[in-house]
Formats: sequence, C-alpha cells, structure tokens
Amino acid sequence: MSATRKLLGVLGGMGPAAGAEFLRLLTVLSPASRDQDHVPVVLLSDPQVPDRTEALMGHGEDPTPRLREDLLKLASWGASLLAVPCNTAHAFIDRFVDELPVPLVHIVEETLADAIVKNPSGGWLVATEGTLASGIYQERAHRRGFTLHLPSPREQAKVNEVIRLVKANRPVEAGRCFLTVAEGLWERANVPILTACTETPLAYQAAGLPSEMTVSSLEALARGALRELQVI
Repeated sequence: MSATRKLLGVLGGMGPAAGAEFLRLLTVLSPASRDQDHVPVVLLSDPQVPDRTEALMGHGEDPTPRLREDLLKLASWGASLLAVPCNTAHAFIDRFVDELPVPLVHIVEETLADAIVKNPSGGWLVATEGTLASGIYQERAHRRGFTLHLPSPREQAKVNEVIRLVKANRPVEAGRCFLTVAEGLWERANVPILTACTETPLAYQAAGLPSEMTVSSLEALARGALRELQVI
C-alpha cells in the first residue's frame, strides 16, 4: 500500500455512537496489515448540531449553518474527502454540497447502490421521520427504479423508539424493540431492511437479526469512503 494517504474528514456526533461505529467499520473493512496501511482520519464529533428531524418536521432550529461550518472546518484541516454518518443531515447538506471545496461521499447514494446489489426488487426503508419526510431516499430510489417499502405509522413509532434508545445508550432494549419491528415488516414483504438512520444498524446488530437481510447505511458509507480513497 502507498505510504501516503489522502485525509478523510468525518463529521460525526449525530449521534455519537453512530460516529464511533463508522470509525470502527472503516478499520475492519480496510485491507490493512499494519497501522500505516490504514486511512488517516480527522473526526469532528459535533453532537450540538441542531436536531435534523425536528427541523425537517418544522419544530426546531435549522442545522444547515452548523453543518456547513463543520464541513468547511474539516476541509480547512486538510481533508480531501468528507463523510457524514447521519442520513437525515444529508437533506440539509444537499442544499450546499456544491459549495464544498472537496467531494463528499453521499450516504444515501452508497446505501441505495448496496441495496440494489443485494436485492434489486426492493427493500424496507427504516429511517427517521425527518428522512422519510424529506423524500431524500424515495426520490433517488425512484430514479434508479428501486422499490422502497415504508413502515406503517405504528411501525414508524417503534422505529422512533429504537433510535431514541440507541441515542440513550440502551442498545439491548433497542435491539428488542427492533426485533418486533423487523418481524412485522417481514410478515408483509420478505425483503432486506435498509437501516437508513445510522443508529439503526447498531440496533439491528443488537437484535441478532441475519446480516443477509439488511443493508447498513453505516457500512455502505464506510465502503464508499474506502473506495473513493482507493483503498478497496
């Protein structure tokens, strides 16, 4: 491997557990045999970014200025590629992505690309209410001819609880809750679940559900970043 690596800038903290899991995945997915083979990363973990779902639902402060400031800061620190392990944040990042001085690995594009490979006929979209309301997945999936199944309002309420439990550092309870969600979804359509909120891959794993029936947005983003950096 090359001794010189481009610097990956990661904007995390949305939430902190998801950001930490993203860094773990970058490590385990990299074909490295020693420290020096790994990708150099600079992490800005900013849990003070205003709640993305609250903003999209019209109840909270717009996080756009903070997201722009943080990403520009990472670029000023020398990052040549940016990654944000938060799906909902991309509904705001899309508004200014063309202003960024360096490219960004788009978590939605990477997740859908992986989902199409895993099951071209479609999948379940498990995400925040904000991500669903923004249409950021639905619009891109439609352009690709990929069918997304959406949870019912009752199921979405359980998804919201899963996300809350992960953010509250209660993974075991989150796993139990996700298990009931998954069982209900698969009764209606036996297709993979896109864990399209970066808390939900952690809950899916805690539930002990089969890896072949999910597409992790965190793993998709990590693989996408490694490909862009020409590591895999």
